[in-house]
Amino acid sequence: MILLAFILVVLSGLTHSVWSLFAKSSRNKSVFLWSISMIAAVALFPPFIREISTASLDTGAWLLLLASAGLQAVYGLLLSRTYQMGDLSQVYPIMRGTNTLLIPAFGVVFLGESLSGPGWIGLLCMILGFVMLSGLPTRRSAIRGEGFSLAPVLMALGVGLCTTAYVLVDKINLQHVSALTLLEVTSLGFAAGLTPTVLASRQLTAEWKLNGKRIALGAILNTGSYLLFLLALAYAPVAHVSPVREIGTVFATLLGIFVLKEKQGTLRIASALVITAGIMLIGFFG
Repeated sequence: MILLAFILVVLSGLTHSVWSLFAKSSRNKSVFLWSISMIAAVALFPPFIREISTASLDTGAWLLLLASAGLQAVYGLLLSRTYQMGDLSQVYPIMRGTNTLLIPAFGVVFLGESLSGPGWIGLLCMILGFVMLSGLPTRRSAIRGEGFSLAPVLMALGVGLCTTAYVLVDKINLQHVSALTLLEVTSLGFAAGLTPTVLASRQLTAEWKLNGKRIALGAILNTGSYLLFLLALAYAPVAHVSPVREIGTVFATLLGIFVLKEKQGTLRIASALVITAGIMLIGFFG
């Protein structure tokens, strides 16, 4: 059963990285991401209505659902902007790893918790990996005349921070609603945040003509990634499978380098491996 859980969670990381590749390679990132979330929202709407119509939610539960939707709206805006500014192999590991980095750091600084020796090593590995991916100017890049911008890294960190916030909120939300209903709320919030940008762009039809098949497949992979993770939780503890899912950082880095032909391949592969090692150390031994 543990082996089955491991296979499912690796597939979850792979499918997440593939739909992220589609989003990065799209012409209009906002339209592409909006379309993916709207397909999920339409598909999940009937079970959402059935559950909400019979559920007895107090004011606090409704406010938490609204908070989740609001955080998803911000997340959608930040994600589309991040994919416009940075390479997939640069920003994806930072976006995915920030959550694992911030939660233990928050616990140590504000909650008086402690990390084990391997946990501290994992934390340092992640920080090192982020610095390596930051694109800080080197002698070689200076000789080549390559520019340096910290903006994509800061945007990716913002996405990671937003992810950390909505994960914490959604953990509470799952005490009141099912995973499918919560997925519908997050899909609606994500789409709502991008709607003004999509309407202003007037490129919805053009994006569908160019990438209609990828949008449909991306919607399936996005939802499927989450469902594969839930199936894995049925066979193994969350503390074991959650870190393994971040193997997607390596998949995304490889896809960015070999499919999108992004630069600094060796450095970014090494960085992704360092971040993944840090995630594993914190997840299993921290």
